[in-house]
Amino acid sequence: MIWTIKVVLWSGFCDEISWEAKIAIDSSSTLDELHFAIQEYVQFGNDHLYEFYTSRNERSHKRTRYSEENELVYETTLEMLYPLKKGNSLFYLFDYGDLWIFKIAKTRKKPFDPVVGVGYPILIEESGNKPIQYSGFEE
Repeated sequence: MIWTIKVVLWSGFCDEISWEAKIAIDSSSTLDELHFAIQEYVQFGNDHLYEFYTSRNERSHKRTRYSEENELVYETTLEMLYPLKKGNSLFYLFDYGDLWIFKIAKTRKKPFDPVVGVGYPILIEESGNKPIQYSGFEE
């Protein structure tokens, strides 16, 4: 099934930037596949470590981590995660130095069968300004 998820830039190197996107993605996609989709749509270089985690808020130390280190990003699918434990949210942390944090939520839009000939994930909607990964640095 194809789900619609919302990805919101929660915090990062430039906190004044506001960006969010809705993505249609197969519910059997792994968190690693979601990582690559977010990287593509936010237009970051895939040059830093990352992890996903579930917790009550983005700063909570009580969290369940899904990372390359424990290899859960390769094994965990969206349909395995949802529904999340009551009160928890899913977060995506990219770059442990700049701490880009995105909040990810499954929308209430009804899941649908894949459309023949369409490659998922796809960007459905986007608003705000994309953050610049290395703002303030000249190339």
